[in-house]
Amino acid sequence: MTVLSAAVADARSRLSAAGLPDAAIEARLLIGGLLGLSSTEVFVGGERVLTEEEIARIENAVGRRLKREPVHRILGSREFHGMELLISRETLEPRPDTEILVDSMLAHVGQIVAGKGSARILDLGTGTGAIILALLKESPKAQGIGSDISPDALQTATQNAARLGLAERFQAIRSHWFDAISGCFDIIVSNPPYIRSDVIPALEPEVRDFDPLAALDGGPDGLEAYRAIAAGAGDFLEKDGVIGVEIGFDQKETVTAIFRAAGFALVEAVRDYGDNDRVLVFTVNHP
Repeated sequence: MTVLSAAVADARSRLSAAGLPDAAIEARLLIGGLLGLSSTEVFVGGERVLTEEEIARIENAVGRRLKREPVHRILGSREFHGMELLISRETLEPRPDTEILVDSMLAHVGQIVAGKGSARILDLGTGTGAIILALLKESPKAQGIGSDISPDALQTATQNAARLGLAERFQAIRSHWFDAISGCFDIIVSNPPYIRSDVIPALEPEVRDFDPLAALDGGPDGLEAYRAIAAGAGDFLEKDGVIGVEIGFDQKETVTAIFRAAGFALVEAVRDYGDNDRVLVFTVNHP
Protein backbone atom coordinates (compact mmCIF):
# COMPACT_ATOMS: atom_id res chain seq x y z
CA MET A 1 0.00 0.00 0.00
CA THR A 2 1.38 3.38 -1.03
CA VAL A 3 0.01 6.62 0.37
CA LEU A 4 0.24 10.02 -1.31
CA SER A 5 2.81 11.47 1.12
CA ALA A 6 5.17 8.54 0.50
CA ALA A 7 4.86 8.93 -3.29
CA VAL A 8 5.64 12.66 -3.01
CA ALA A 9 8.62 12.01 -0.72
CA ASP A 10 9.98 9.35 -3.09
CA ALA A 11 9.58 11.62 -6.12
CA ARG A 12 11.22 14.50 -4.28
CA SER A 13 14.24 12.43 -3.28
CA ARG A 14 14.71 11.04 -6.79
CA LEU A 15 14.44 14.47 -8.43
CA SER A 16 16.77 15.93 -5.83
CA ALA A 17 19.33 13.14 -6.37
CA ALA A 18 19.27 13.97 -10.09
CA GLY A 19 20.31 17.54 -9.24
CA LEU A 20 16.98 19.25 -10.00
CA PRO A 21 16.95 22.39 -7.82
CA ASP A 22 13.20 22.66 -7.17
CA ALA A 23 12.62 18.98 -6.40
CA ALA A 24 10.15 19.50 -3.53
CA ILE A 25 7.95 21.96 -5.45
CA GLU A 26 8.11 19.89 -8.63
CA ALA A 27 7.20 16.64 -6.88
CA ARG A 28 4.03 18.23 -5.45
CA LEU A 29 3.19 19.99 -8.72
CA LEU A 30 3.71 16.88 -10.83
CA ILE A 31 1.81 14.46 -8.62
CA GLY A 32 -0.91 16.99 -7.84
CA GLY A 33 -1.36 17.69 -11.54
CA LEU A 34 -1.60 13.98 -12.37
CA LEU A 35 -4.20 13.39 -9.66
CA GLY A 36 -6.12 16.64 -10.19
CA LEU A 37 -5.15 18.01 -6.76
CA SER A 38 -3.97 21.47 -5.74
CA SER A 39 -0.64 21.85 -3.90
CA THR A 40 -2.63 22.35 -0.68
CA GLU A 41 -4.64 19.18 -1.27
CA VAL A 42 -1.42 17.24 -1.86
CA PHE A 43 -0.03 18.69 1.37
CA VAL A 44 -3.01 17.87 3.60
CA GLY A 45 -4.10 14.65 1.86
CA GLY A 46 -0.97 12.67 2.59
CA GLU A 47 -2.84 9.63 3.93
CA ARG A 48 -4.74 9.06 0.69
CA VAL A 49 -4.07 5.52 -0.57
CA LEU A 50 -3.02 5.44 -4.22
CA THR A 51 -4.39 2.95 -6.71
CA GLU A 52 -2.08 0.77 -8.79
CA GLU A 53 -2.98 2.83 -11.83
CA GLU A 54 -2.10 6.10 -10.05
CA ILE A 55 1.22 4.66 -8.87
CA ALA A 56 2.04 3.62 -12.45
CA ARG A 57 1.18 7.07 -13.79
CA ILE A 58 3.35 8.75 -11.15
CA GLU A 59 6.24 6.39 -11.89
CA ASN A 60 6.00 7.15 -15.61
CA ALA A 61 5.85 10.91 -15.00
CA VAL A 62 8.81 10.95 -12.59
CA GLY A 63 10.82 8.94 -15.13
CA ARG A 64 10.06 11.53 -17.80
CA ARG A 65 11.07 14.39 -15.48
CA LEU A 66 14.36 12.61 -14.70
CA LYS A 67 15.04 12.79 -18.47
CA ARG A 68 14.60 16.58 -18.07
CA GLU A 69 11.18 16.83 -19.70
CA PRO A 70 9.53 19.88 -18.07
CA VAL A 71 6.74 19.29 -15.54
CA HIS A 72 4.09 21.18 -17.53
CA ARG A 73 4.89 19.30 -20.73
CA ILE A 74 4.37 16.04 -18.85
CA LEU A 75 1.04 17.33 -17.52
CA GLY A 76 0.07 18.70 -20.95
CA SER A 77 -1.05 22.13 -19.79
CA ARG A 78 0.11 25.26 -18.02
CA GLU A 79 -1.56 28.22 -16.34
CA PHE A 80 -1.03 31.58 -18.06
CA HIS A 81 -2.74 34.88 -17.21
CA GLY A 82 -5.51 33.07 -15.32
CA MET A 83 -6.14 30.54 -18.12
CA GLU A 84 -5.31 26.85 -18.22
CA LEU A 85 -3.71 26.30 -21.63
CA LEU A 86 -3.05 23.01 -23.38
CA ILE A 87 0.51 22.71 -24.67
CA SER A 88 1.72 20.39 -27.42
CA ARG A 89 4.89 19.23 -29.11
CA GLU A 90 5.22 22.23 -31.44
CA THR A 91 4.18 24.96 -28.99
CA LEU A 92 6.35 26.89 -26.57
CA GLU A 93 5.40 26.46 -22.95
CA PRO A 94 3.97 29.89 -22.04
CA ARG A 95 6.22 31.68 -19.52
CA PRO A 96 5.29 34.21 -16.82
CA ASP A 97 7.49 36.86 -18.49
CA THR A 98 5.17 36.79 -21.52
CA GLU A 99 2.30 37.94 -19.30
CA ILE A 100 4.14 41.29 -19.28
CA LEU A 101 3.52 41.61 -23.03
CA VAL A 102 -0.18 40.89 -22.47
CA ASP A 103 -0.46 43.43 -19.65
CA SER A 104 1.46 46.06 -21.65
CA MET A 105 -0.92 45.68 -24.60
CA LEU A 106 -4.18 45.62 -22.62
CA ALA A 107 -4.09 49.39 -22.07
CA HIS A 108 -3.67 49.96 -25.81
CA VAL A 109 -6.51 47.55 -26.65
CA GLY A 110 -8.69 49.37 -24.11
CA GLN A 111 -7.96 52.76 -25.68
CA ILE A 112 -8.78 51.49 -29.17
CA VAL A 113 -12.03 49.85 -28.02
CA ALA A 114 -12.99 53.06 -26.20
CA GLY A 115 -12.45 55.06 -29.39
CA LYS A 116 -13.79 52.66 -32.04
CA GLY A 117 -16.04 50.25 -30.16
CA SER A 118 -13.95 47.24 -31.17
CA ALA A 119 -10.38 46.15 -31.89
CA ARG A 120 -8.75 43.69 -34.30
CA ILE A 121 -5.64 41.90 -33.03
CA LEU A 122 -3.06 39.80 -34.88
CA ASP A 123 -0.73 37.48 -32.95
CA LEU A 124 2.21 36.34 -35.09
CA GLY A 125 3.64 32.94 -34.12
CA THR A 126 0.74 32.28 -31.77
CA GLY A 127 1.83 28.85 -30.45
CA THR A 128 -0.67 27.87 -27.73
CA GLY A 129 -2.58 31.10 -28.40
CA ALA A 130 -1.49 32.39 -24.98
CA ILE A 131 -1.06 36.06 -25.91
CA ILE A 132 -4.05 36.56 -28.19
CA LEU A 133 -6.41 34.53 -25.98
CA ALA A 134 -5.39 36.45 -22.85
CA LEU A 135 -6.06 39.73 -24.69
CA LEU A 136 -9.45 38.49 -25.94
CA LYS A 137 -10.37 37.18 -22.47
CA GLU A 138 -9.77 40.63 -20.97
CA SER A 139 -11.26 42.58 -23.93
CA PRO A 140 -14.76 41.30 -24.80
CA LYS A 141 -15.10 43.72 -27.75
CA ALA A 142 -11.88 42.56 -29.41
CA GLN A 143 -11.46 39.81 -31.97
CA GLY A 144 -8.27 38.32 -33.27
CA ILE A 145 -6.22 36.07 -35.48
CA GLY A 146 -3.44 33.78 -34.29
CA SER A 147 -1.02 32.82 -37.05
CA ASP A 148 1.65 30.13 -37.00
CA ILE A 149 3.56 27.97 -39.47
CA SER A 150 2.89 24.85 -37.38
CA PRO A 151 -0.41 22.97 -37.93
CA ASP A 152 0.12 21.35 -34.50
CA ALA A 153 0.34 24.79 -32.83
CA LEU A 154 -2.75 26.06 -34.68
CA GLN A 155 -4.74 23.01 -33.60
CA THR A 156 -3.66 23.57 -29.98
CA ALA A 157 -4.51 27.29 -30.10
CA THR A 158 -7.93 26.47 -31.59
CA GLN A 159 -8.59 23.91 -28.83
CA ASN A 160 -7.57 26.45 -26.20
CA ALA A 161 -9.89 29.09 -27.68
CA ALA A 162 -12.79 26.62 -27.59
CA ARG A 163 -12.05 25.54 -24.00
CA LEU A 164 -12.00 29.18 -22.91
CA GLY A 165 -15.23 30.11 -24.71
CA LEU A 166 -13.37 32.42 -27.09
CA ALA A 167 -13.79 30.46 -30.34
CA GLU A 168 -16.25 32.94 -31.88
CA ARG A 169 -13.73 35.79 -31.61
CA PHE A 170 -10.61 33.83 -32.56
CA GLN A 171 -9.37 32.54 -35.91
CA ALA A 172 -6.26 30.43 -36.52
CA ILE A 173 -4.40 30.94 -39.81
CA ARG A 174 -1.38 29.06 -41.12
CA SER A 175 1.08 31.71 -42.25
CA HIS A 176 4.80 32.45 -42.31
CA TRP A 177 4.68 35.92 -40.76
CA PHE A 178 2.41 38.01 -43.01
CA ASP A 179 2.38 35.71 -46.06
CA ALA A 180 -1.24 34.52 -45.70
CA ILE A 181 -2.60 37.49 -43.71
CA SER A 182 -5.03 40.02 -45.15
CA GLY A 183 -6.74 43.12 -43.80
CA CYS A 184 -5.60 45.67 -41.22
CA PHE A 185 -5.23 45.38 -37.47
CA ASP A 186 -5.32 47.78 -34.54
CA ILE A 187 -2.84 45.67 -32.56
CA ILE A 188 -0.07 43.35 -33.75
CA VAL A 189 1.68 41.26 -31.10
CA SER A 190 4.41 38.65 -31.21
CA ASN A 191 6.71 36.62 -29.00
CA PRO A 192 8.94 35.53 -31.88
CA PRO A 193 11.99 33.25 -31.85
CA TYR A 194 14.86 35.46 -30.63
CA ILE A 195 17.68 33.18 -29.47
CA ARG A 196 20.89 33.19 -31.54
CA SER A 197 21.39 29.89 -33.37
CA ASP A 198 24.82 29.32 -31.81
CA VAL A 199 23.45 29.70 -28.25
CA ILE A 200 20.79 26.97 -28.56
CA PRO A 201 23.11 23.96 -27.89
CA ALA A 202 24.07 25.52 -24.53
CA LEU A 203 20.49 26.02 -23.31
CA GLU A 204 19.06 24.05 -20.40
CA PRO A 205 17.92 20.60 -21.62
CA GLU A 206 14.33 21.44 -20.60
CA VAL A 207 14.32 24.16 -23.27
CA ARG A 208 16.79 22.80 -25.83
CA ASP A 209 15.35 19.28 -26.00
CA PHE A 210 11.63 19.92 -25.50
CA ASP A 211 10.69 23.41 -26.76
CA PRO A 212 10.22 23.47 -30.55
CA LEU A 213 13.34 24.72 -32.32
CA ALA A 214 11.29 26.87 -34.72
CA ALA A 215 9.97 28.84 -31.74
CA LEU A 216 13.47 29.43 -30.32
CA ASP A 217 15.90 29.95 -33.21
CA GLY A 218 16.10 33.61 -34.25
CA GLY A 219 18.89 33.04 -36.76
CA PRO A 220 22.61 33.86 -36.57
CA ASP A 221 22.06 37.12 -34.63
CA GLY A 222 18.66 36.29 -33.08
CA LEU A 223 16.98 39.14 -34.96
CA GLU A 224 15.58 37.55 -38.13
CA ALA A 225 11.97 37.49 -36.90
CA TYR A 226 12.05 41.17 -35.91
CA ARG A 227 13.30 42.13 -39.39
CA ALA A 228 10.43 40.18 -40.97
CA ILE A 229 7.81 41.68 -38.65
CA ALA A 230 9.11 45.25 -38.98
CA ALA A 231 9.34 44.96 -42.78
CA GLY A 232 5.76 43.72 -43.18
CA ALA A 233 3.80 45.31 -40.36
CA GLY A 234 3.29 48.71 -42.01
CA ASP A 235 0.99 47.12 -44.61
CA PHE A 236 -1.23 45.47 -41.99
CA LEU A 237 -1.42 48.08 -39.21
CA GLU A 238 -4.11 50.74 -38.90
CA LYS A 239 -2.62 54.24 -38.93
CA ASP A 240 -3.05 54.59 -35.17
CA GLY A 241 -2.21 50.94 -34.54
CA VAL A 242 0.28 49.54 -32.04
CA ILE A 243 2.87 46.74 -32.25
CA GLY A 244 4.11 44.91 -29.15
CA VAL A 245 6.96 42.39 -29.20
CA GLU A 246 8.75 40.33 -26.58
CA ILE A 247 12.55 40.51 -26.79
CA GLY A 248 15.64 38.88 -25.31
CA PHE A 249 17.27 40.63 -22.34
CA ASP A 250 20.02 42.23 -24.46
CA GLN A 251 18.03 43.13 -27.60
CA LYS A 252 16.35 46.45 -26.76
CA GLU A 253 18.69 48.67 -28.79
CA THR A 254 19.01 46.40 -31.82
CA VAL A 255 15.28 45.63 -32.10
CA THR A 256 14.40 49.31 -31.62
CA ALA A 257 16.80 50.22 -34.44
CA ILE A 258 15.20 47.63 -36.76
CA PHE A 259 11.71 49.04 -36.16
CA ARG A 260 12.87 52.67 -36.40
CA ALA A 261 14.44 51.95 -39.78
CA ALA A 262 11.09 50.51 -40.92
CA GLY A 263 9.21 53.68 -39.93
CA PHE A 264 8.09 52.95 -36.37
CA ALA A 265 8.59 54.88 -33.14
CA LEU A 266 9.24 53.29 -29.73
CA VAL A 267 6.53 54.37 -27.29
CA GLU A 268 7.15 52.01 -24.37
CA ALA A 269 9.84 49.65 -23.07
CA VAL A 270 8.89 47.32 -20.20
CA ARG A 271 11.11 45.21 -17.95
CA ASP A 272 10.34 41.73 -16.65
CA TYR A 273 10.29 40.32 -13.10
CA GLY A 274 14.07 39.87 -13.25
CA ASP A 275 14.50 43.56 -14.23
CA ASN A 276 15.54 42.67 -17.80
CA ASP A 277 14.22 44.45 -20.89
CA ARG A 278 11.37 42.22 -22.11
CA VAL A 279 8.70 44.12 -24.09
CA LEU A 280 8.89 46.90 -26.69
CA VAL A 281 5.82 48.77 -27.97
CA PHE A 282 5.87 50.70 -31.25
CA THR A 283 3.55 52.90 -33.28
CA VAL A 284 3.79 54.16 -36.84
CA ASN A 285 6.10 57.17 -36.92
CA HIS A 286 3.93 59.91 -38.47
CA PRO A 287 6.24 62.66 -39.74
